[in-house]
Amino acid sequence: MKIKKLEIATADIGKQLHFYRDLLGLEIRDQEERSFEIVMGFSILKFRQDNNFTPYHIAIHIPDKQAGIALTWLKSRVSILKNDLDEIVDFSAWDAKSVYFYDEDKNIMEFIARGNFNKPFSEVFSGKSLLGIAEIGLATNNIEEKFNFLQQNCGLEIFDGNFGKFCAIGDHQGLLITINKKLKNWFPTGDEAFSSDFRIEFSHKGSNYDLDFINDCLKLAKK
Repeated sequence: MKIKKLEIATADIGKQLHFYRDLLGLEIRDQEERSFEIVMGFSILKFRQDNNFTPYHIAIHIPDKQAGIALTWLKSRVSILKNDLDEIVDFSAWDAKSVYFYDEDKNIMEFIARGNFNKPFSEVFSGKSLLGIAEIGLATNNIEEKFNFLQQNCGLEIFDGNFGKFCAIGDHQGLLITINKKLKNWFPTGDEAFSSDFRIEFSHKGSNYDLDFINDCLKLAKK
């Protein structure tokens, strides 16, 4: 599952633009009064102004073995969200290491270094090191319903978890991190999980899909 574009809401378009463009130095395109897009490797992250905003949980691929360098780079710009005392979280079962931080909307943002997204090691890290969107959190009242929709309409499978509290749907390249918002909050902060609306464009096994997640419902987006 390759996430080509993710569109989310923002409570303050100006503050988010400053954060991603000026603080993190990311490439901005298609900037308008109420929206802008960020180039993140093979993905585009779009923000649009929405007064009904609630926070998200989003992960971005970075090269393998660069979690430590990314941490140093981030610490000069933002505060790191720790898991207990750990600034780098080791997900050994996923062959991945992650670093977390908030953006201006208190979205939980994650840089994730996966072993199977390896690149030649470099001592340099910058906004250009981002490889693509890895994950979007989907908080719901019914995990099984969401999985059935994604399997039947898009051919996605369970990567990890079950229909109880947590189910990662997709593959190493891209995941929908689906949780039961009544039973689980977001890792690593324990923040409340909202069914925040988003639109996602992705490819999987040679086919392209556009999906809307609105009011805790998934549907194929109109072209």
